Formats: sequence, C-alpha cells, structure tokens
Amino acid sequence: MRYILPASFLLLSTAAWADVPRVATDIAPVHSLVSQVMAGVGTPDLTIPPGASPHSYAMRPSEARALAGADLVVWVGHALTPWMGEPIDALAGDALHLELEDVAGTLVLKNRAGVAFEAHDHDDDHDDHAGDEDHDAHDDHADNDDHADHDDHADDEGHDDHADDEGHDDHADDEGHDDHADDDDHADHDDHADDDGHNHAAGAIDPHLWLDPVNASLWLGAISDVLGQLDPENADIYAANAAKGQAELSDLQTSIQAQLSPLQGRPFAVFHDAYHYFEARFGVEASAALSLSDGSAPSAARLAEVREVVQSVKAVCVFTEPQFNPGLVAALAEGGDMKSAPLDPLGAELTPGPALYGEVIQGLATSFTECLSE
Repeated sequence: MRYILPASFLLLSTAAWADVPRVATDIAPVHSLVSQVMAGVGTPDLTIPPGASPHSYAMRPSEARALAGADLVVWVGHALTPWMGEPIDALAGDALHLELEDVAGTLVLKNRAGVAFEAHDHDDDHDDHAGDEDHDAHDDHADNDDHADHDDHADDEGHDDHADDEGHDDHADDEGHDDHADDDDHADHDDHADDDGHNHAAGAIDPHLWLDPVNASLWLGAISDVLGQLDPENADIYAANAAKGQAELSDLQTSIQAQLSPLQGRPFAVFHDAYHYFEARFGVEASAALSLSDGSAPSAARLAEVREVVQSVKAVCVFTEPQFNPGLVAALAEGGDMKSAPLDPLGAELTPGPALYGEVIQGLATSFTECLSE
C-alpha cells in the first residue's frame, strides 16, 4: 500500500523533517491507534473528546488550532463526520489526509433497515474494499494525488457527490433521503439521520467501522505507511509499533471470539444501531434497535414495534448508552425479566492513549458476556 504526499511535502528538504510530524485525529479510538504507531516518537492530537458525539461536534479553538497545525490528519471519514470535511480542507489543506474508510481492504457494512434485523445476510450488505475488483485496491487512494489533498471533497457542498466514488455507491440512492418515505417513524422525525449530521438511511455506509478489530489492524499498517513517508528517520519504529499493535489485536480478537462464541444466537436489542461491525465480526447479532440515531429517543410507534420484536424473539438483554432512558427497559420488558448493560463505543469513560482502543473492544465484549449469559 502506497500513499503519495502532496506536492508541498515533496518540496521540503530533509532537514525540515527533523521534527516529528504533527498528527491530528478525529475520535478517541482512532487517536489510540495513531498513538500506538507513534509510541516512542510523538503523540497525536485529539479533535473530538471521547464523551462528545462525533456526528455533530463543534470544535473548540484549541482543537481547531491543532488541526490547522497538522502535517497529517487521520479520521474515519465522511460517513462518520461529514461536517469535518470543510474544516479539514480549510484548516489543514496542505496536510496529508488519511481517510480510514477509504483504506483498501477495509470492511464497509451498510446501515440496516427497519426495526428488526433478523435474517440479515452480510454477503449482500457489505463492501470489502480488498476483494472488490471495481475498487482495484480502491485505486490504493495512494496513487491518486487528489486523495492526498482531498481536493475532490473541497468543493463538495454537503459531500453529495461522495456517492460518485465507486467505493461509496451506497450513498448514491440517498438523495433527499427518499428511502425514509416508507418508514412509519418518519413522521415523528426521531430516527432521521440529518438531525445529527450523519446519514442513518438504510443502504448508506454504517460509519462505526472502528468496532471491527480487523479494520483497526489494517489501519495500523496504513498509518505506519503514511508516517514512514512523512518521517523516514523513524519509519522502522512506526512499522515495528504497527506490527506489535496488530499482534495484540489478533490475540484480543481470538480471546473475544472464544468468549462470545457460546453466546451466539442469544437475542438482544440495542439502543442505537452502532455495533453492526462488532456483531458481524464475532457472530452475535442484534434483533432490534430502539433508535437509528444516538441523538434521538424512539417514538411511541417505534417503541411498540421494538417491544413486539423483543418479545417475539424472547430477547434477554437490551444494551444501553449514556443518553438511554432507564424507563425504556421496563417498557420493553412489560414486567418480564430483561437485563440491560451499557456499551461505550467511543471510550467516553476511558483515558485517551494507546491502550484505549483495546479497552473499548474488550469493554464491549465484557458487556455482551455479562448481559447475554444465563
């Protein structure tokens, strides 16, 4: 995998790179992966604090300054934080941009439709950038000078033409969100994607790609490659750190698979459909989601639909998030015995740094185990 540096970088002398590259990241799990690769060399800046929603965050001046001073910006991409495209282009236009959702080989799933997710076929619902001949390794996104600067996004108001990328054709049918028209909950607007600046429409990219540790392992290599080009003197350190992180993730994945395999087939519901990547990787599939958005409460109509689903499948658990109303558990169970447990996909309660990513994934596994075990 190769990444081509912007022309401004190529004009700099070797002496100019005596300092460690300044790196800005979006969310805490990505910051953690970059921190692992940079261990012993430098520390990246975090743009979106762990407790903030990445879908609709307003940067503080200090965070904007860090972005403006960056030599490299590493972020999940437009699917998670479409609002970041404009400030990245405006504040870090001369920096190298690594959009992780576009890294060749990344598993990209689509948003699930409706209240219930039963009979879900991942073969029909994902876009593996590694195995799709149309991607041609996503053109490596490394051999394309435009990708380094993301000029193709700079003039993209609202990023509507992001759908024209062959790797993101699932955006193409999302014009005006017409596919919401048949959603019974649409009238209540509680599930509408645009309320938090992030597309929850069925068929659009599910932006929670970091919750698949295989994606994270791939990204460690991509981050190492880019940093090695920016800072050749420390390229061996970056490569060794990435390899160490990949080995640790492999061990973690093996451990979690053994932990969760006995729980496969146990029915459960989630507050917000954010865990598809984790579920698919480890074979534990949600039966329903109360809300499509982490920023909205379910309508009475949707709650009734979810209650019907969880009762029909005899769901044993509902996974909650900080904004979850505890009364909803009782409303779903209607006097029955349904456990609940919190999930933290962003590490809101964790200390940012190299260890955070593994702690997030292990934390999900622990909550699944505690809530789904008999």
